[in-house]
Amino acid sequence: MIATEVKKGLSLAEFLEYDFKDEGRYELVNGEIVKVQPTRKHDNIADFIAKQFDKEIDRLNLNYRVSGRILLRTFNKQGNEQGRFPDISIVDKMKWRANRNAQSVWYEPLELAVEIVSNNWEDDYLDKLEEYQNLGIKEYWIVDYLALGSRNYLGNPKLPSTLVYVLDEKGVSQSKLYQNNEQIISATFPELKLTMNQILEA
Repeated sequence: MIATEVKKGLSLAEFLEYDFKDEGRYELVNGEIVKVQPTRKHDNIADFIAKQFDKEIDRLNLNYRVSGRILLRTFNKQGNEQGRFPDISIVDKMKWRANRNAQSVWYEPLELAVEIVSNNWEDDYLDKLEEYQNLGIKEYWIVDYLALGSRNYLGNPKLPSTLVYVLDEKGVSQSKLYQNNEQIISATFPELKLTMNQILEA
């Protein structure tokens, strides 16, 4: 993804009222509005994973909703509000339907967030991980299909990987790395059958 600066120094409330001249997806990061422009491969992977989640929801009649259009309120290290757009968000369907006329801003922890890694990989591995953990998101996937992250995360040699972070009883995210044909284990979708190699084919 390419982030293009549009305007600085806005609060989340101002961001929500901002009149964007161009269509697209925007985030509020450290008071700056950035336009997020994913590649086609990035979108293909996000769509593929979302479809796998939807299949599990339908198959098991789970009370979840899958979306790639939810703006999530988080907080940066300074305690200022951010506006993040996870590539995939899983929310409680009943909570979502409780106020259908509300804006698609989500103020509660998601059940699951997925980020497809782009050139600014540290944003997903560091900033969003901390923000999502502090918000109480139970499960967070980092799908690094280009193996952009450091060897500290991906090992040596670096391979395309999915890291799954799950909150422990102390509210700290614990990670597990999945590569090649290893089945990705999800706390949210425990019967999901998905591997990194399948994701790469999307």
